[in-house]
Amino acid sequence: MSVYTPVTSEQLSAWLQRYRVGTVVQMQGIAAGIENTNYFVTTSGGRYVLTLFEKLTPSELPFYLGLMAHLAQSGVPSPAPQADLQGRLFSELNGKPAALISRLQGEAVTAPTPAQCAEVGGALAGIHLAGQSYPGKLANPRGPRWWRVAAAKVSPFLDAEGAALLDAELAFQTQHRCDTLPCGPVHADLFRDNVLFVGERIGGVIDFYFAGIDCLLFDVAVTLNDWCVHPGGEIDAPRSHALLAAYHARRPFTPAEREAWPVLLRSAALRFWLSRLYDFYLPRPGELVHAHDPEHFRRILRLRIAHADDAPWV
Repeated sequence: MSVYTPVTSEQLSAWLQRYRVGTVVQMQGIAAGIENTNYFVTTSGGRYVLTLFEKLTPSELPFYLGLMAHLAQSGVPSPAPQADLQGRLFSELNGKPAALISRLQGEAVTAPTPAQCAEVGGALAGIHLAGQSYPGKLANPRGPRWWRVAAAKVSPFLDAEGAALLDAELAFQTQHRCDTLPCGPVHADLFRDNVLFVGERIGGVIDFYFAGIDCLLFDVAVTLNDWCVHPGGEIDAPRSHALLAAYHARRPFTPAEREAWPVLLRSAALRFWLSRLYDFYLPRPGELVHAHDPEHFRRILRLRIAHADDAPWV
């Protein structure tokens, strides 16, 4: 969500003529995140987010935008892509596919409470349940195949201990595949900055552009590894129990998921250690770019390996 492709107000005004949303009142680049170009856009007809897709192709976008529309129609507080006058959910702007998305209310939280973690757990279960009726198919783009490609590119930047940890964890994950667990569309990036709260209730879940088909438990592990950890990466028991219990109340975990849970906590940590290494050492040029510290998820991975036998559960 950094700004890689500048858009002027004049260019935006011309592009918006294909929509029924009024005229531009204000636009502002969004600095958070690292994948797409995003602007907050206020028009005389409402508030939106303009997204220019820097990596996703026109052939991939129907899955993501269709999923968001499906979830919004199913009662999930998901942003709704706006259709233009020709019924299209995206079109070209400054050489990139672009979409106009409804802007949801709320603010991200940085120090979540157990009650807020319970809200997130329940919302994630709602996403998974609603996603079961979504017909789109797209494998998780940051799944095991991508791990191997990314690992080869970032390994030269690692110290000896880091390289050994990466090699060992890739080998471990290869031996512990979770293909038989319940699967469906997953958000795959449900961090604190992708959930908007209005008071103690969720106003919106945003940024579905890492979504794909994967085991649902992986999504739970990704979420817990951000929402329910101390700054050093240790799992916070009250928050983790609240999140897992609220999720389980809406979509009960299976015995196989219970058994696989420690493995998925590790795979979720590995995925984000790799992506942060990639973005830190192999960044793209752009304005307002913010790359996260990869050491945070290196610590989390070490902790999930060391404490696999006492991983939190419900």
